[in-house]
Order: sequence, then structure tokens, then C-alpha cells
Amino acid sequence: MASSVASKTFLAAPRTDGSLGSLLPDLRRQLPSPNVQILIRSRTPKKLQVKAAGSTFGTYFRVTTFGESHGGGVGCIIDGCPPRIPLSEADMQVDLDRRRPGQSRITTPRKETDTCKIYSGVSEGVTTGTPIHVFVPNTDQRGHDYSEMSVAYRPSHADATYDMKYGVRSVQGGGRSSARETIGRVAPGAVAKKILKQFAGTEPWFLAKPFPQRLCLQILAYVSQVHNVVLPEDVVDHEMLTLDQVESNIVRCPDPEYAEKMIAAIDAVRVRGDSVGGVVTCIVRNCPRVCSIYLSHSHGLGSPVFDKLEAELAKAMMSLPATKGFEVGSGFAGTFLTGSEHNDEFYTDEFGNIRTRTNRSGGIQGGISNGEIINMRIAFKPTSTIGRKQNTVTREKKETELIARGRHDPCVVPREIKMVSLYEMEKEISLRCLCGFAVAAVPMVEAMVALVLMDQLMAQHAQCHLFPINPDLQGTMKLPELEPANFQM
Repeated sequence: MASSVASKTFLAAPRTDGSLGSLLPDLRRQLPSPNVQILIRSRTPKKLQVKAAGSTFGTYFRVTTFGESHGGGVGCIIDGCPPRIPLSEADMQVDLDRRRPGQSRITTPRKETDTCKIYSGVSEGVTTGTPIHVFVPNTDQRGHDYSEMSVAYRPSHADATYDMKYGVRSVQGGGRSSARETIGRVAPGAVAKKILKQFAGTEPWFLAKPFPQRLCLQILAYVSQVHNVVLPEDVVDHEMLTLDQVESNIVRCPDPEYAEKMIAAIDAVRVRGDSVGGVVTCIVRNCPRVCSIYLSHSHGLGSPVFDKLEAELAKAMMSLPATKGFEVGSGFAGTFLTGSEHNDEFYTDEFGNIRTRTNRSGGIQGGISNGEIINMRIAFKPTSTIGRKQNTVTREKKETELIARGRHDPCVVPREIKMVSLYEMEKEISLRCLCGFAVAAVPMVEAMVALVLMDQLMAQHAQCHLFPINPDLQGTMKLPELEPANFQM
């Protein structure tokens, strides 16, 4: 019997001396017996599938964003939205208006209406269960202002890393790295908020009136730090915090005294052509104990071990532009405490519900929400585009200097060029370079938290609602019994 050897060259490996393909003839000659048969089966090479990555968030409630800062527009595709949910552009426009640029002197002067349009997934005012296409056109883009930015990299921006990764980038406005991409997050976040409210906030008026803050699932974010101005934790009552308090000033700090201090800190760096960062605090009330009389039981959100609730929140927050840190509960400060100081002791309240006396866990234990207020903090770095001269390099790796001026107009200058006067810089620099996150980041954070909770809520129903619950451990959260006659309409 003749020996039979079928050879196959490795994919993407040329047949050169020393390769397996070149050694096979010698292997045939060295076979000791004609009865030995070696078969290397040829097979059709598998096609390499590369899925587009980085623009889709969520597993059950999936959101894909698209568009660039200075293209035709930006938007999103919402997939997995439950059917028969009343939905219109007005539901999303409220939060889009909150993140809209050009609203105050501490945000970018770019004037955009950010008017959204639903192109699919909604029929006769209700969702159909099919993908929802939302689009917002760009109307105030100035792509020609960015010709010089194609030459040099802005320090701490995404310009260099996009070039290094893709070998090409959209120069105008930073492309996908622009904060304008977050329109595709805020719009679906508003949809998620509406569904969560409809699911968890359906209390009768006589139950909701005396306990409005505790009975409805609410997501509220606010600015708690600008540069070195820090809002003390005990100043804001998270049980009673309202949206009106947050929206009462341009910096979105619920305390008027500290809001003025923050605005002063921003103005102080503005005259120097510099920028500052800060911290946004976000809370979620009544998660997951949705105290609706129409629900069969309460439940915790979060899917250990890799999809713990705080892990999903951290990923969502850190995907936002300019974020550099995330904390939940006691965060890093908890490392200074002992176990006995840090532990949240349990107790049973007057209605028979298991609660914790403190909330250093931040409303999440073991990766699952425990019914207490979820609180988190997100750190935003100082805006990278500033009006001061900075050292950088060009795409040709030549050292140069850069000054940001105009609305979005960085000026690439050689080392010997004369500096723009401070007066001209102050006059032209984009106010976005100061502390624009104070306005824009608050609705962005709320939107991403809503998307996480919506996705985890659907995961909870997919896994845990197929069979009857354990009534001893998963019973309905009890509420105070109130007489409707005690209140007047």
C-alpha cells in the first residue's frame, strides 16, 4: 500500500524554507514502512467574520448609535423595545433639549436645534416591537474650520489614537469621538426612562401623593464638583431631590450657594483660556423594588458574575466622552474604613420590608440591586480643547505648537510663530473648553443609567419570570395602607 500524504499550507503563511509545506517531501522519504499512512485532510478555509464593534450597547434593549459631528446628522437604532408603548418625538425631545449646545455661556456656542425624527418602529403613536430609527440632522456644522487640525494632533484628544488604530479619521469636529455622538444615547435613554416609569411608577394618586419620591423609579444626576469646588455629601437630600432643583441654574448643581461657587470657578479659568473638570453624581430611587400594586413581586437587577449591575453601570459611564473615573456607594473612600464601619446592617422596617440602616453599598450588593437608593459618581477630565499654546506633533511626526481659537478652530503654529494675544484668545475661544460637561453630561449620565436598568430589567424577566416565584423570599414589597379620604383632589 502506497503512503498517502495530503498537505495544506497554513492560511496567510507563505511556503518558504523551514515551513511545514517545505518539510513534507522529506517527511515522505523518511517514512519507515509503506504500511504507515498519514492523512492530513484538506478542508475549506473558514471565512473570517469580523463584526462591527464599539457602536452598540445592551443585550436585550440594544442601542446602536451612528453619525459624526460634522456629517449629515447623528442618531440611533433602538432594537428590542417592547411593543405597544406610546411614543413620539416629544418624549425624546425633552432630554435632547437638556443636552443641546448653546444654552448658556458655559457650553459650546454651536447652535443646534437637535430636533429628532422617528423614521421607523412606531405606528399610530405606539411602538411596534421592530427597530426604532431616530435621526437628528446637523444644521450648524463648519467642517472647513478643521483643515489645520488634519495636520497636528490636539493633546489628550482622540485624534492621534484614531489615526494609529484605523489609519484614517474624520477630521471635522472629531468625528465619532465628538460629544455630539451622545445624541444617539440620550434619545433611547428617554425611551428607556418612559418604559421604566410606566413599569414602576403606576401608583394610584392616593399612594403616590404622600410618598412621591419613594414610590416612583427616578433617575436624577447633578454636578457635585467643579475643579476644587466640592459639594458636601450632606447638603443634598437624595430622598427628596427633584429635577427642578437640578435645573435651577446653568451649572446643574442643586444647591444655589455651591452653584455660584462652581460658576465662579469656571469663569476664573475662562479668562486664562483654560478648562476644568468635575464630578457628576447620579442616583436611582426605588430600584428595583417597583412598588406598583400591579406587579406580582419585587426583584433585584443585575446578573452575576460578569454582568453585575455596578459592572454594567461602570461600562456605561466610562463609555461617555471625557470620563476618567467611576465610583458606586462608598467608592474609594470605603478603603479607609474597617469592615465593622463599612457594613450596612439589616433591619426590618414598620411594613415588614428588609432594609439597610446605612447605604455604603450604594444600593447594590453582590452585583444585585437591594432596593436602597443607588448612588454613583462619575469623574470628567478637563476639556482637552483649550485656548493656550500647547506642544504637539504633526502626522509627519514633526514637533509643533497648537492654539485652539474660534468656535472649533485649532491653530497649528510653528515654534517661531507669534502668539495670538490673550484678548483675542478670550474673545474667540469656545466656551465648550471650560466646563461644558456641567450641562451636557447630566442628561448623558441619566440616559446611560436608564439604558442599563432597562436592559437588566428585560434580562430579569427573561431568566426569572418563567416559573412561579418563591413567595417566602420574593414577596411583594409592602406599602403603608392609606385612606383616600384623607386627601382632597
